Amino acid sequence: MNKYTKSYDVIVVGAGHAGCEAALAAARLGCRTLVMTINVDHIGEMSCNPAVGGLAKGHLVREIDALGGEMAKNIDATGIQFRRLNTKKGPAVQSLRAQADKEEYRLRMKQALENQDNLDIKQGVVDELIVTDGTIRGVMTSIGEEYPGRAVVLTTGTFMKGVIHIGLRNFSAGRMGDPASVKLTEDLKRLGFNMGRLKTGTTPRLDGRTIDFGRLTPQYGDEPPIPFSFETGSISQKQVPCYITYTNDKTHEIIRSGLDRSPLFAGVIKGTGARYCPSIEDKVVRFSEKPRHQIFLEPMGRNTTEIYPNGVPTSLPADIQFEMIRSIEGLEEAEIVRPGYAIEYDYVEPTQLKPTLETKLIRGLFFAGQINGTSGYEEAAAQGLMAGINAVKHVAGEQPLVLDRTKAYIGVLIDDLVTKGTREPYRMFTSRAEYRLILREDNADLRLRETGYLTGLVSDSVYQAYQQKKDAIRQLLDHLAEVRLTPCAAVNEKLRSMGHHELNQPVLLRDLLKRPGVTLGDLKVFDQRFAGAESSVAEQVEIQTKYDGYIKRQAELVKRFKKMEDISIPAAFEYADVPGLSNEVKEKLSAIHPSSIGQAARIPGITPAAVSILQVLLKKN
Repeated sequence: MNKYTKSYDVIVVGAGHAGCEAALAAARLGCRTLVMTINVDHIGEMSCNPAVGGLAKGHLVREIDALGGEMAKNIDATGIQFRRLNTKKGPAVQSLRAQADKEEYRLRMKQALENQDNLDIKQGVVDELIVTDGTIRGVMTSIGEEYPGRAVVLTTGTFMKGVIHIGLRNFSAGRMGDPASVKLTEDLKRLGFNMGRLKTGTTPRLDGRTIDFGRLTPQYGDEPPIPFSFETGSISQKQVPCYITYTNDKTHEIIRSGLDRSPLFAGVIKGTGARYCPSIEDKVVRFSEKPRHQIFLEPMGRNTTEIYPNGVPTSLPADIQFEMIRSIEGLEEAEIVRPGYAIEYDYVEPTQLKPTLETKLIRGLFFAGQINGTSGYEEAAAQGLMAGINAVKHVAGEQPLVLDRTKAYIGVLIDDLVTKGTREPYRMFTSRAEYRLILREDNADLRLRETGYLTGLVSDSVYQAYQQKKDAIRQLLDHLAEVRLTPCAAVNEKLRSMGHHELNQPVLLRDLLKRPGVTLGDLKVFDQRFAGAESSVAEQVEIQTKYDGYIKRQAELVKRFKKMEDISIPAAFEYADVPGLSNEVKEKLSAIHPSSIGQAARIPGITPAAVSILQVLLKKN
């Protein structure tokens, strides 16, 4: 055994999306930080789809940015196509998504870690956690190196006992080209953690030179592209198109012919897959009535010919994959560069975590990302950021940072995991957020920038720019509520020329803006104060004005939620002694140890009657 002479405040195991955010957060907050990864050349690697954002996931990216994280800046600098999704629906469910140059994204994130003060990078496989008296003390690698640390963040991704499946052939790996972490799982079990097994998958990669793009439908990005980061002024790099094609009856016939050699249908794969991102063979079987499934052909970068066919993740045998691909329009001559595969891996049941992402079993040990049962880069990065922040607060002996469900999608994500747990890869959706009209993607900075600044991850200059934006919004909202238009020939003529109804009685500019189709820019013909409003300011003023009634109603629901959250439950509370609770309820409450009545009410199987009993008992005490 070789004990490393340097001691660290925070050790981050893994350098995927969770590990990068955790390590950067800890180092930027002044802690001596080590990130330990199996392969330093794969820091920030996009193992699956080279894209960031998407429905609800874009909310997470913007929240990471508002708190001072890196993901949004990284995709803004390396994105090759930007689109806002769900634009025909309300602002609560609109989200940004961007294709990334896979290699540029990885290299820029690696550079961010390499250039960060207080941060060391080491290559190695962590086999064991060093724990004494229920407290983490460091990590041990496979070659006997011991690294002392006061807090450890595990972000193992798909590496814990990872097994790749292609047809009925399988082999140990963390992802294609990287070894699995085998011994760490056994060490976690030795320490008392309950483990589970999950499965995810990826698509074959295609050689773009062998694709007939002329027969396919191009899909272009938005012009101008909207950045993810509130600090990015504009996107300057040229965008590239994606292309759309579809599976067909022949494709489905080929897939069905290979099901006897599919590890999924042959029972070889035991882990639970993602319900919302099934393999193409699963889709063909489950939705047999569908004549076709859409495929997006997404470039993997500007300087590569590789194409990612989004929509056909598979673990079918290589020969079936080849036939399947060549049955699709435009892909008749396509060559597969890398085969698709499924990967099984171990995760830790997340109900064993506190809302801070610190484990209940071991002080100073934090989990983030797929080790907690989640799926997706954005979910991982969000957890990594929070785990990194709270690891620092643990070391400093400060109060942790916990975002509740009314504050952020990050709060919804973590609360769902630690309160309800998961038996399948967890993916974020807007439908999971009860207060989604308040938790919009567009206002993530207004919700969380203050928190990021007080935490120490947002600079003075960025915070001042945020304050100026907030002041500008407030001033325009006040002005809208003060200025009144009266009906006259000049005013009605302007309204008619804009295609709007004339006035019959005096109206506040605020109420005029509430009319369908009226924008803040339209009001400049009545008041030049609205002519120079920045687009981000104008967007907020319009949304807050047009949805004012709905937002106020949701704010009332938030107040009720807060009342339940404010009734805290002592950490040492003994549920076994509470009369009137069933044994099942006692077991669930004892396992989760909710921090508040609100959290207790969200545990599956906890009845309203049980919640009432707890409330009465806590008031008495």
